[in-house]
Amino acid sequence: ELSEELAALGARVTVAACDVADLEALRALKDGLEGDGHRIGTVFHAAGAGSLVPLPDTDLAEFAETLHAKAGGARNLDLLFDRDTLDAFVLFSSISGVWGSAVHGAYAAANAYLDGLAEDRRSRGLAATSVVWGIWNPEGGAGMAAALVEETLRGHGVLFMPPATAITGLQQVLDHDETVVVVADIDWDRFATVFTSARPSPLIAELPEVRAALAAEPEPDGSART
Repeated sequence: ELSEELAALGARVTVAACDVADLEALRALKDGLEGDGHRIGTVFHAAGAGSLVPLPDTDLAEFAETLHAKAGGARNLDLLFDRDTLDAFVLFSSISGVWGSAVHGAYAAANAYLDGLAEDRRSRGLAATSVVWGIWNPEGGAGMAAALVEETLRGHGVLFMPPATAITGLQQVLDHDETVVVVADIDWDRFATVFTSARPSPLIAELPEVRAALAAEPEPDGSART
C-alpha cells in the first residue's frame, strides 16, 4: 500500500529485506540497485533498535546487539558511500546520546557514535547529517503503555512531538545542511531543574531558557537566587 502511494507520487520504489550491519549483503543490494540504473543520491539510516537497560545491567552480548544495527549499519553505509556522490547522508540519532539516559546505556553510546560519524564524514568532505531526535508521538496512539511513558517523560521535561512537527524540523535541518542538530520538544523549565538537580551542567547552561529557569528556581534553604 505504501509502495503504491509513493509510486503514485512519482517515486520509483524497491522494497528489500537486508541487514544493514551485514556489509556484503548491503553491498550486494547497492550494486544491484545501481546495476538496474538507479542513482542513489540520498542515504537515510533510520534504524531504531534499542533496549531500555541501564549500563551496569548490560553484558557484552547485549551491548553488542544494541550497537549492531545502529553503529554497525551506519559504519557499513559510510564504507559503501565514501565518495562525494551523495546529496545527503542522514543518520537518525537520539537525545540519549547527547545528554544521556539512565536506562539507555548501550543505546546512548550507539547514537553518540552516529553523531561522531557525521562529524568525521564532514571532515573528509562528504555529505553527512545526524538528526538527534527527541520523542515522536505515535500516530493513532499506542495504548496505556505509551501514555505511561509520555507521562514519565513529561515529568522530566521531555515532550512528545507530533510527527508533522518532526518532519518539518527534518526539512529545515536538510535545508540548512546541518551536521549534528537536536530536534526535540523540551519543557526547559522542567528539564533544566531535573537535569541539574545533582550538579550543574555546562552542556545546557548557556541556553537562554535554561538560564531563566534556573534563575527562577529557589535555593535549597528557601532563599531566592540573586
